[in-house]
Formats: sequence, C-alpha cells, structure tokens
Amino acid sequence: QGNLEAHTNGLRFISTRGEIVDVMYPNIKHAIFQPCENEIMVLIHFHLKNPIMVGKKKQQDIQFFTEVIDASQAVDAGKRSMYDPDEMDDEQRERQLRKRLNEAFKDFCRKVEQVAKKNGYSLEFDIPYRDLGFSGNPHKEMVFIQPTLNCLCNLTETPFFVVDLSNVDHVHFERVTFMSKAFDMVLINKDFTKQPWRVDMIPNEDKDAIQEWLTDMEISYTEGPMNLNWKQIMSTVDGDDRFYMDTEEDEVTPKEAGWEFLRMFGKDGDGDSAGSGDDDSGYSENSGDEESEEEEEEEEEAFDSEEESESDYDADEDLEEQGMDWDEMEREAAADDRRRKRDGADVEESRPKRRNRRR
Repeated sequence: QGNLEAHTNGLRFISTRGEIVDVMYPNIKHAIFQPCENEIMVLIHFHLKNPIMVGKKKQQDIQFFTEVIDASQAVDAGKRSMYDPDEMDDEQRERQLRKRLNEAFKDFCRKVEQVAKKNGYSLEFDIPYRDLGFSGNPHKEMVFIQPTLNCLCNLTETPFFVVDLSNVDHVHFERVTFMSKAFDMVLINKDFTKQPWRVDMIPNEDKDAIQEWLTDMEISYTEGPMNLNWKQIMSTVDGDDRFYMDTEEDEVTPKEAGWEFLRMFGKDGDGDSAGSGDDDSGYSENSGDEESEEEEEEEEEAFDSEEESESDYDADEDLEEQGMDWDEMEREAAADDRRRKRDGADVEESRPKRRNRRR
C-alpha cells in the first residue's frame, strides 16, 4: 500500500513503510490502464524497456492496483436470500465503488499523460479490448488474455503475460484439427535467437476472431495439425541468411520464402506449381506427353465401347422393326443350329476322301 505520484521526469511510488520505487517516463515502453469490469481490481500497468530493481529482483513489469472487492470472502453458515436488503445494499455499494475507482484511475492516467507531454515525453495509456479477449494458458494456468493497441496481455494473474506486437514476426496455430476442441498459438519473435511465446489450450470457437484480429494488425499467420520443435526450427531459421528469399544462394533454385513452410493446409496445388524448377522442366514435359497419350487412349476405348453398345442397340431395334417375337426368333436360332451341324458333318465326311485322293 502507498501513494503513486507523477513528477516532471517520472512516477514515484512511496509505500506506507517508506519504500520508494521510481519509474522514469523514457523507460516506459507500454502503459496500460485496465478498468474493473469483471475483475476484482482496477490497475495501471507499466511494461518497461529496461528492467529495474524492486527489492532484490529485476522487474520489467510494474503494476499498481486497487482491489474493488475481497479476493476471498467468508461465507456465513446461514443462507442468504437474493432479496435480502443487506445483500442488495452490498451489491449497490460494490457497483458504486467500481464506478468511482474507474473514474479516479482514468482521471489519474489523463493527468499523467498531460504532465509527461508538458515536459517533452510521449506517454499514452492503452485500454484492453475486452470484446477481443480469449481464454488461454500462457504459463501454468488458464487466464483471460486481452489485446490492446500495441500488446497482447494478461495483467490480473502472476506471472504477467505481456507480448509487444511490434516484436512479433509471425503467428502459428498448432493442433488445428476437426477432432480437437482447443489449439495452441505460437508467437514468433523477430529476434530469431529468442524462443517464441506460447499460449496453449485456446478454445476452437475463438480461432476465427483471433485470425481476424491478426489480419487487422497486419500480422501473418499459419496453422497446422501438430506441435513443432521450435528450438530446432529457430536455430535453423537463425542460420539461414536468405530466409525471406524465394531462391537459394544460386538465385535459381526455388525454395519456400519465409514462414511458408509452416503452412500445412491448402498447400498441395500451390506447392506443385511453385516447386517445379528449371531442372525438372524436361521431365515434367515428358510426363505431360505420356499423360496426354494415356488420356487419348482411354478416350478412344471409351468411344469404341460406346459404339459397340450403340450397334447392339441398333440390332435390337432392327429386330423389333421386322416384327419378330420371341418364339419366331427361337425357331430361327434352332434352324441355324441344325444347319451348322449338317454343314459340319458334310465337312467331316469330305475330309478323308480328300486325303485318300492325295495319297
């Protein structure tokens, strides 16, 4: 507990025990004011460019807050009705306290901005967009994460989660399948020597809203069905001098540019057309000729079979035009069989005679 004061070149917090924490205006990278809506506190958060010493530890995130209600509340043994006048009075006082604290903190932020601007410093407080918030697990527990104009943050639970969007190069969504109910989000740092930030167990129904927000922020994203080894990927990417180029060092051999290799879906058609190089052009032409010949043969066979079926159909039509019924056709078939047998017998009788004559 203590008092926060705005001075010419920075902010000073003096606790009731006499401890002093100074935050300089030039060292503030992001200032965030989060009003109390569904949380138990109203707060002002400073994300610093360089960490400062608080006690015996370095801290890069400094937060000042006031609790609106007690985080833990003793429950009486007796049951209380929702129409209890005391309960209604408590709720009314809580709403008034929320409104009063929100106005007080908002007024303080406005005055701090004026003091900083008056002394030649640029300081502006961001307010999180609660409508764009989503649940996720950045550390070890599920929290509510909200984007601001410049950050993606969770400020109500410790350790704090603050990601500067200007340092995000690309976003990849892992475990995106039809079977899973949640997915993971990986925010890749522009400094490839650093490991990406992770937010796990995000519900699937939030994916479309997150992707629309990333599009509005002009941040590229990809998605895939599996978890990736980011330590190995970042070491490989860091050693590639032509990572954002679409050709190898010879400037001829094509390759996937940037984070294109992370795109798992909708890649087959584009990959086949983009991945064929000059060295494979002859092979692709030959294979194309062979495919065209095979297609022509299949078309000819299909045409012949259609002609045969049409000829059979025409023969049936001729028989129908002649006016022959089934009995007449059977009698004609039997007569043909007898005629063939008789002709066959005459041929067999004539064969030995011919042989005798030759002898």
